[in-house]
Amino acid sequence: MEHGGRAVETLVNGAWSGRRVLVTGHTGFKGSWLSLWLRAMGAEVTGFALPPPTEPSLFDAARIGELVRHVEGDVRDQEALQGVVENTRPEAIFHLAAQPLVRLSYQQPVETYATNVMGTVNLLEAARHVSGLKAIVCVTSDKCYENHEWVWPYRETDPMGGHDPYSSSKGCAELVTAAWRNSFFLSGGPALASVRAGNVIGGGDWAMDRLVPDLVRAFEAGVSPLIRSPQAVRPWQHVLEALGGYLLLAERLLAGERGLAEAWNFGPSDEDARPVSWIVERMRAAWDNRVGSSASQALADNGPFPHEAGLLRLDCSKARAALGWRPSLNLERALEWVVDWHKAVAGGADARAVTLGQIREYHTASSCLAGRAVAA
Repeated sequence: MEHGGRAVETLVNGAWSGRRVLVTGHTGFKGSWLSLWLRAMGAEVTGFALPPPTEPSLFDAARIGELVRHVEGDVRDQEALQGVVENTRPEAIFHLAAQPLVRLSYQQPVETYATNVMGTVNLLEAARHVSGLKAIVCVTSDKCYENHEWVWPYRETDPMGGHDPYSSSKGCAELVTAAWRNSFFLSGGPALASVRAGNVIGGGDWAMDRLVPDLVRAFEAGVSPLIRSPQAVRPWQHVLEALGGYLLLAERLLAGERGLAEAWNFGPSDEDARPVSWIVERMRAAWDNRVGSSASQALADNGPFPHEAGLLRLDCSKARAALGWRPSLNLERALEWVVDWHKAVAGGADARAVTLGQIREYHTASSCLAGRAVAA
């Protein structure tokens, strides 16, 4: 497959070949992985987003801008967003554009709500006025739930909430999505679903105040990482697990299964909801085994920092039962993939090739993708 003068490894998937797809937030970590995956399956991808949020970024390292129609813009700009939707005439939209960081939301609460809530309003309102659009997947967060620090996982029917501005804004985005679905899309128009994933990890994430990127930076620099909330439990998963769920759901919506236009959890297996301290030790061991040098011991960051949830799990039984989706990578293997990615790229390997290689390997490992999209 050729695009912009560059060849892209092709995965056979009739659901996406030739499809017009709009991805908001395609310059971010998840958006870059998703855009590359869609292009590898033959989709014609348009991306709408601000410039990459980090330096370096996966978007630049994998040269995603060469593979998609890149439109720079802000989802808070309703006119610009309306224009790109009208010009693209997408058959499917993945809405990922967001302010994604809890700690930053304390510093920039107004911007967080404007992006995460009004950005969603603007996207869905633009979608109302374009013909040919069949499916919309709005990406929110596991933190959208009203978290009571329960030992049992949250289901899609549990109340929305959020202690901090980020979590609250994601709960609001879920309510907005449900309102637009019930008010405007029940009897026609695109099938509209929302998706809630766990704490995604993967190669090419250089965000600040995220555990795994912070560990990579510290290990590469040979310094001791500072770890906050070592006993906090999160639903950790490789980015491809979440994106595989989004793609599977979107394919079913494109096929006309409007009954699936609901909210969905795509989280890890119960045993992979692990405390921060477990992640730190396994990541350090994987780094030592693969890089051949000793990563520095972590230090506890006992300084003041804003509230974050201590315990959070997702119940994904609905996705297993209705979609046949289930995780394919255990957490230790996912951490190894992160180390492998960064080791390869630091050693001079092409970031796009490494990313595509892991996408291909995930297709082979994934039970829910097997037979749907195989290497050509």
